[in-house]
Amino acid sequence: MKPAITVCDDVTLIILQNIPANMDFVTEVFEKIAAMETDVDMISLTPPHSSMTSLSFTVSDDDLVKILGYTSKLNEGSIKPIVSSGNCKISVSDPGMENCPGVAARVFKMAAQAGADIRLITTSETQIALLVPKSDCDATFEAIKIGFDE
Repeated sequence: MKPAITVCDDVTLIILQNIPANMDFVTEVFEKIAAMETDVDMISLTPPHSSMTSLSFTVSDDDLVKILGYTSKLNEGSIKPIVSSGNCKISVSDPGMENCPGVAARVFKMAAQAGADIRLITTSETQIALLVPKSDCDATFEAIKIGFDE
């Protein structure tokens, strides 16, 4: 298998910790972001702990000011967003990944060998996406590329 490996630069990670663990709240967050005409890419919702959860998502660095204007007002300012800008997303995708055990382990091993500081991982049947700081992007991309060339 030789997957497509792509890079998207200038990505901001937003983490909202201790938000209400209900889909009405999560829906409202993404409806407001959509109304700002801001694309959201990677999304991760952690399992609830009691009545609270954490939500992570990525947007373009260009949209950071708009997003912070909105997220700083969540629950009357009681939810403080954690922000990490200047990242890149490395995507490994191939329809042949579906029902092919071990691909994620292979990608993670190559990223670890590159010393990547992984900020967020999202997956589907045919794609694995890693968010890494820009400083780790080239080395991680090359390690993954070489790993699939072998």
